[in-house]
This record gives sequence, structure tokens and C-alpha cells, in this order.
Amino acid sequence: MTKEEHSDAKAPVHRSGFVAVVGRPNVGKSTLMNALVGRPIAIASSRPETTRKAIRGIMTRPEAQVVLVDTPGIHRPRTLLGQRLNDVVEASLSDVDAIAFLLPADQAIGPGDRRILSRLRSDFARKDKDGKWIWRKPLIAIVTKIDQLGKSQLVDKLLEIGVFADFSQIVPVSAMEADNVDEVAQVLIDAMPEGPQLYPDDQLTEERPEDMIAEMVRGAYLEELNDELPHSLAVRVESIEPDPEGGRDTVQIGIYVERDSQKPIVIGRGAEHLVRVKKKLRTAVNRTMGRKVRLDLHVKLARNWQTDPRQLDRLGF
Repeated sequence: MTKEEHSDAKAPVHRSGFVAVVGRPNVGKSTLMNALVGRPIAIASSRPETTRKAIRGIMTRPEAQVVLVDTPGIHRPRTLLGQRLNDVVEASLSDVDAIAFLLPADQAIGPGDRRILSRLRSDFARKDKDGKWIWRKPLIAIVTKIDQLGKSQLVDKLLEIGVFADFSQIVPVSAMEADNVDEVAQVLIDAMPEGPQLYPDDQLTEERPEDMIAEMVRGAYLEELNDELPHSLAVRVESIEPDPEGGRDTVQIGIYVERDSQKPIVIGRGAEHLVRVKKKLRTAVNRTMGRKVRLDLHVKLARNWQTDPRQLDRLGF
């Protein structure tokens, strides 16, 4: 075998690692992650602060595996829940190989973006002798919602973002329109170190089925009620009860609100909202559980749970 043939016979390089997906609320983090993974993992909504946990989605390709950590939007906390969401972001950033900073094409760079950049610089960058920021880990700008702009507007936006920070790369994308998603995937793969595959080919998330079902229910309510939905809604799978006769298991789900007056909003006239949410989620929940189950939804009161440490603990925050 010649030297050239021996070189060609080497196994291709495999890359693997973790990417923190950061940005202020409602910039498209969950939508992009779902597009990259190929299946809904995180709930996506136009309402701000939709994501409340660091959800890990696993993007597997023949040559790489990238674990995407979809963080709650970094924001100035107004409640204990808000502070805990920011703590989740801190933990998510602690051990990653690259950072994807999402900036929406249709919105101006604002104080929230500058606050995130300042925080990232304090954790992952230093200034050289000329005052230029040097990043210890790749910081990739992903410009979302590009379908909202014309070509010339997009060029101006990309130039603005290039001035905003010393990004390793800037990649435009519209996850909703599946425009340039493959390019984003390749840029993230290229930013990963060489390493083995970390998860089986068919594993798409680290989330427990119970947590995924709870998020599905909350996501369904975000769509069902839209502006009527109390922001203080929390969902928890209370138990999974086997049918003694071998039929469908029952998944008991608690839907928590902070005030009695919010209960009728969530239940709906003649329980219409409960019925529609159950019907909408039937197939997705069965797929998540790997078998047919029955959803049993109950709306419950947890007064001021967003500011009560014990209730936050019980609800999984």
C-alpha cells in the first residue's frame, strides 16, 4: 500500500460535543433546536419566556453528534422562578464546547442582547493588548427569522451584528421555513472537538418521558389559550398508573395556577380546553411513552408558586 493509499484508508474524523443555545426570550431558540434535531423536543411559542428548563436535544449525523442545550431566555428576573431560570443558564454554560448566540433579524439589538454579550465575555473571553476580545470557545451568531427581511435589509442586519461582537461566525437562518438549517448544522459540527458518539443513533433528547409530556401539555395550552393563558401556569406529571386489567396506563397530570380565578380560564366552558388539549396530544404522548395511554388532566391551585421556594422545588424548578 502506498503512503497516499494508507492515508485514504484512515477512519474519517468524528466530532462530538455540547453547544449552549442562548439569547433573550422569544428569539427562536426552541424552533431552531427542533429543526436541527428533526423532531419537536422543546416547545416553541411566540410568547416570551416559554422555555423553563435546559432541554438537551441530540443532533446525530454520520460524522458527528452535537448536543444542543436549549436554555431559558436570559432576562432580568422579576420572581424567584426568574432567578432560577437564570441559574439554569449559568449551569448550561459551565461545560460547553461552543455557544450559539441567537439574534432575530427582525428586531433591533437591544439591552437584553448587550447584557448577554457582557455575561458571555466575562465567562469566555479576555482582551488582548490591543483591547480586542479573544474568545476561549467559539461564539457563533445565528441570525434567526430571516424570512422577515428582504435581501438588502438582511445584508444591513448581518453587518450590524458583525460590528456588535467579534463572533467566530455569523450564520443566517429561518428555522420556520427550513432555510439554511443544514448550514447551521455544519457550522456547529465544525466547532466541535474530535470525539466519540455520546448517545445512541435514535436518542433525540435526555429528557424523561414525564418531563416531555408535561412540556407538551404546557405547549398545547400556549396555543390553545394564546393571550388568555396565565403566565403562571405550571404542568407536572403526578403519576403513571397501570391499568389492573392490562389496558391503557393512566397519566395523571396536574396543571397548576396561582389564583382561583385562573382555573375557569384553563378548564374552559364545559371543559372544552381540557378536551381539546387531550385530543391534540393523544398521538404525541403515545409515541413518547411507546404505548397507548390515557391522559387525565386536573387543574389545581398553587398560590404564588413562582415566589415560593418549596412549591418551586415540588414543581421541578
